Amino acid sequence: MEGRIRGLFLGGIILSLLYALPSVAAEQANTIDGGEDELNPVFEPEIERRQFDEARIDTENFEVTGFLGMLSIEDFGSNPVYGARLAYHITESLFVEGAAGLSEGGDTSYEVIIGGAPLLTSDERKFTYYNVSVGFNLLPGEAFVSKQVTYNNDLFVIAGIGSTEFAGADRLTINFGLGYRLFLRDHFSIRADFRDHLMNMDLLSSDKLTHNPEFSLGLSFFF
Repeated sequence: MEGRIRGLFLGGIILSLLYALPSVAAEQANTIDGGEDELNPVFEPEIERRQFDEARIDTENFEVTGFLGMLSIEDFGSNPVYGARLAYHITESLFVEGAAGLSEGGDTSYEVIIGGAPLLTSDERKFTYYNVSVGFNLLPGEAFVSKQVTYNNDLFVIAGIGSTEFAGADRLTINFGLGYRLFLRDHFSIRADFRDHLMNMDLLSSDKLTHNPEFSLGLSFFF
């Protein structure tokens, strides 16, 4: 009889423990979840965002440029050159351009040393060229003037073919070079160009290929 009572007592204790275990587990889980919700980051960085105004490239495809610079005509010295360019941007990287420029050749070293009658008349010394070229933008990027002001810019290469009227004849001319644009506004930029105009000349000696480098600065408008 005493053993039966002891067994019933132990069974009651075991049943009580089994009933209490799920409640304890749920309470512990709620305590852990609540603790995670209350966790705060140890360090909160304060990042100051720098604000600046950026000139963007206009979405229009046409670019017109007026330029002024110096042209070195082989054997005829360096002289001012001016003209205009009209470009059509096919893509963000590729464009085609037509250009016209006007300069004037000076006295050759032969004329200065020998003297006498000049080799060319004033009209024959006029150097007028027309060409069509293809350009490719290589390095589009940004130029930071200050912490608040930045401008878009790009470096491009260009090459083409055309005609040059000089010394009383029209001469086939190949041009190539590179340029740089700095976009001050979305429709306005400053542009620097370096070109070499290659053509055959036969005035002072036998027919030879001459190099006629040109450097110019211009203002471009997009429309």
